[in-house]
Amino acid sequence: MLQSIDKKNRLFLYIFLFFLLSTINNKSLVNSHIDYVVNDFLISGLSDKDNHKIANDLKTSLLQNIFFIDKKKFSKILYSNNLVHSFKAKKIYPNIIRVDIKKTDYFAIINSNNQKFFIGSNAKLIKVNGSKKKLPFIFGKIDYKKFLEFKKIIDKSKFKYNKISSIYYYPSDRWDIKTKDDLLIKLPEKHLSNALRIAYKIKNDTQFKMKKIIDLRIPDQVIVSE
Repeated sequence: MLQSIDKKNRLFLYIFLFFLLSTINNKSLVNSHIDYVVNDFLISGLSDKDNHKIANDLKTSLLQNIFFIDKKKFSKILYSNNLVHSFKAKKIYPNIIRVDIKKTDYFAIINSNNQKFFIGSNAKLIKVNGSKKKLPFIFGKIDYKKFLEFKKIIDKSKFKYNKISSIYYYPSDRWDIKTKDDLLIKLPEKHLSNALRIAYKIKNDTQFKMKKIIDLRIPDQVIVSE
C-alpha cells in the first residue's frame, strides 16, 4: 500500500515538472521571437513636418521597452512643441506607439520682441509666419493664462469674440475691449460678467447708437460718450 502511494506521488511530481518546464520553454520561445523595444511612433494632428519632427524627437529619447516608457519624459517631448494642445497615445504591440495630437487653437495676436505671435489655447506663443488669420490684437504685457480666463468670460457673454478688434491690458489688472465697429468698452477690475452684460445692453440701445465709448470703470456708474 505504501509503495502504491509513493508511485502516485512520483507520478504527480513528474506531471508537475512536465508542465513547469513546458511553460518556461514556451515563454523563452515567445520572448526570443518578439522584440518589445519601441521602434516607431505614428504621429498625427499637425503638419507632416511637425509630425515628423516629434516622431524623431521621441525616437531619439525613448528607444526602450514599450512596457516601460517614461510617461513624464514622453509628455515633455510632446508639449515642447507649442502647437500641441493635448494628445492621446496608444500602444500598438509589440513595438509601435500611436499619438493623436489636438492642435492648439489661435485666440489672439500679440507683439513680443518686435515679432508677432498667436496666443494659443494652450497659453503658449506661436509665430505668425505670414498667416493672415484675423484675430483680436492684444496690447500690454499679459499673463497668457489670465487672458484665456478673460476670453472665457467674453465667450459666456452676449458679445461675439470674432467681433472684437483689439484688447487692452493694464498693469492694474484691468481690461478694455474695442469692437470692429469702433466701440471702446472700458471694463472695471472686478465683476466683468455683469459689466459686459450692461455694455451689451447699451450697445444695442438705439439712443446710444452714435456713442463710441462705454466707461464702466467706476462701480455703480456708467459713462457713455463719443
